[in-house]
Amino acid sequence: MTTKEVIMQGKAILGIEFGSTRIKAVLIDQDNKPIAQGSHEWENQLVDGLWTYSTEAIWYGLQDCYADLRKDVLRQYDCEIESLAAIGFSAMMHGYMAFNADQQILVPFRTWRNTNTGKAAAELSELFHYNIPLRWSISHLYQCILDNEEHVKDIKYLTTLAGYVHWQVTGQFVLGVGDASGMIPVDPNTKTYDAVMVAKFDKLVAPKGFPWKLSDILPKSLSAGENAGFLTPEGAKKLDVSGHLKAGIPVCPPEGDAGTGMVATNAVKQRTGNVSAGTSSFSMIVLEKELSKPYEPIDIVTTPDGSLVAMVHCNNCTSEINAWVGLFKEYQQLLGVPVDMNQLYTTLFNAALKGDADCGGLMAYNYVSGEPVTGLSEGRPLFVRSANDKFSLANFMRAQLYGAIAVLKFGNDILLKEEQVKVDRITGHGGYFKTAGVGQRMLAAALNSPISVMETAGEGGAWGIALLAGYLVNNPENKSLADYLEDVVFAGNTGSEIAPTAEDVEGFNRYIEAYKRGLAIEHAAVANKA
Repeated sequence: MTTKEVIMQGKAILGIEFGSTRIKAVLIDQDNKPIAQGSHEWENQLVDGLWTYSTEAIWYGLQDCYADLRKDVLRQYDCEIESLAAIGFSAMMHGYMAFNADQQILVPFRTWRNTNTGKAAAELSELFHYNIPLRWSISHLYQCILDNEEHVKDIKYLTTLAGYVHWQVTGQFVLGVGDASGMIPVDPNTKTYDAVMVAKFDKLVAPKGFPWKLSDILPKSLSAGENAGFLTPEGAKKLDVSGHLKAGIPVCPPEGDAGTGMVATNAVKQRTGNVSAGTSSFSMIVLEKELSKPYEPIDIVTTPDGSLVAMVHCNNCTSEINAWVGLFKEYQQLLGVPVDMNQLYTTLFNAALKGDADCGGLMAYNYVSGEPVTGLSEGRPLFVRSANDKFSLANFMRAQLYGAIAVLKFGNDILLKEEQVKVDRITGHGGYFKTAGVGQRMLAAALNSPISVMETAGEGGAWGIALLAGYLVNNPENKSLADYLEDVVFAGNTGSEIAPTAEDVEGFNRYIEAYKRGLAIEHAAVANKA
């Protein structure tokens, strides 16, 4: 069957992921290979001190992304998408989307990027004896309660961005278990919200007299492969404004970007892990057993099929690199030199390989927004050097690349050194790894561990959610998700591996020690509103 026939016969599968700066659609064939793509660039807004995207931006972005995919299909295959074998929606995890009984949003969507929930997160962590991060939905909800926000009494539905989109196009108020585990902790045995913690929360807020209990307002938690509904006629119109797409298409449980990253890197089996590095970065290590105690820099979430995962999440990663590359682009334009952005990124990333292992003393802090792991409620991007440091382009770019993953090292040192967590394979994906061998080598030095990158590293979460949609409809042998990925999707391919060199590891360690000392500069900048 040709690719065109796959599309025309409705056998292709669609995955759409809402990232922080881009909404991406990936269409795959029956062999799980990408055959078309679409995208839409967007950006969060700081409104009344909180990071948000409007619901209008969500729907316009989805529709524009899908329209871009349609154009790609028309250009490549000269046909329309009229039906699909399955669809999956994914998005950045956590945050706060609260709706009333009429499904009207009560306050603007509060994204994972907000750090106003410190008091709530601290109190809930103590109550649950479990690390509850600032960005989790339960932290946002409790902070609203602590702040006596008027809308809380009217909540009928509380969900994430992926859950919201899925709900509106299928009518099903559900969530994949991986995304659910970033709202409130999930019990790996029941694969739904931890009943003890739910009861503790209800008791905590009972004096407020709200007309709801927590379990009333949370989406139903589903594991990968479970029925999560079908595209409704209204949903089809919301997705494809041209009217070509038909209703009735199965839709897999909506997942968070952490879960789709695990799937896209074949890292849902115990003793495997992945690092997703884009606008934010996070590492996911699938655990064999629970950690000995809670750690503030480490979140415990689950795979899309409910296994425990230690997650180290950093609010910032490549945004500051992108800003500097934009500066170099402006310089080229001033010289009248044509700019090829892929070539520019590749050239600058490769220059970093020629830098000193410790960046010659240069340091980069990529804090566009607050960074909870290092105790910063606000961001101040900083580049720091002393007069005697080796100031070169190679060291500058290496410092930027090190800075993008520095905070990631903090939490992973706890896992790998203190908790002695065993990992057989760590796979990298996301924009940080698009230039072959560069980001991979930097991360290997940071974690002192071999890092694999697959050819599909650039496909990211949109491909991951497409694979989960495929798992829903193309799994006749009823394999577990880990076996399906290992046997069917990746067929034993683990990608190309780079092991750390002693020189790089030693250099990164010197960099990180200086980085830790220099954090005082960052804290002073925030404290003094500089």
